[in-house]
Amino acid sequence: MSRLQSLFQHKKDILSVYFTAGYPKLDSTREVIAALVKNGVDLIEVGFPFSDPLADGPVIQQSSTVALENGITTQIILEQLKDVRQGTPVHLVAMGYLNPILQFGMENFLKAIADIGFDGVILPDLPLEVYQEEYQTVFKQYGIDFICLITPQTSEERIRLIDSVSSGFIYMVSSASTTGAKNGIDNKQEEYFARIAGMKLKNPTLIGFGISNSETFQTACKWANGAIVGSAYIKALDSKGSIEEATSDFVQGIRG
Repeated sequence: MSRLQSLFQHKKDILSVYFTAGYPKLDSTREVIAALVKNGVDLIEVGFPFSDPLADGPVIQQSSTVALENGITTQIILEQLKDVRQGTPVHLVAMGYLNPILQFGMENFLKAIADIGFDGVILPDLPLEVYQEEYQTVFKQYGIDFICLITPQTSEERIRLIDSVSSGFIYMVSSASTTGAKNGIDNKQEEYFARIAGMKLKNPTLIGFGISNSETFQTACKWANGAIVGSAYIKALDSKGSIEEATSDFVQGIRG
């Protein structure tokens, strides 16, 4: 059983928080993770910045731009996190895009994050078929879960295929848009959540895109194993005060 499988087996209403490595400052990465761990976040999604993040909305795009301007690189992120799991049970997922990882080398990247203690990887622009043909074996070799996204437009047949191939959890995109905080979840989205819940997938599910407050978090938890928050947390980091203060206030606000 992988660490992610164990997490989902023993925990409900999972709160996963995304942040952009190297933001707001080059050396903020460890401080952000420490603050999230201290405040009881269940899963941390570490964003590896890319200049053309197609799935990300303006808030995360801007944070990636700042991080890159700060001088962050894949190698620096890996160096910053080399002993991050020492003394802490934190669960880590890497979220990035294919181009910079291929430049780094897929196997080199997987080995490096496995050595750090990452549990899984989200690559929105890696087609499932390419993963199966070229990378599935090496993912399994290093014990890294490949986490796929589904949307309201994904067919049931495709969802079943994704469920059979991916591992860790399935990232349920709440709407056909880029990431970004929304004020609420509408009836059409809840119908989609209910449809997926009714499919009884083998993988647990987390709902992302538009989760920004206690209300949207609790609604997501009604239909899935938990939720992912990203843009709203990036905004919180922009507020006055320390990273620790901003994180504490934010997590308390989400948990309700």
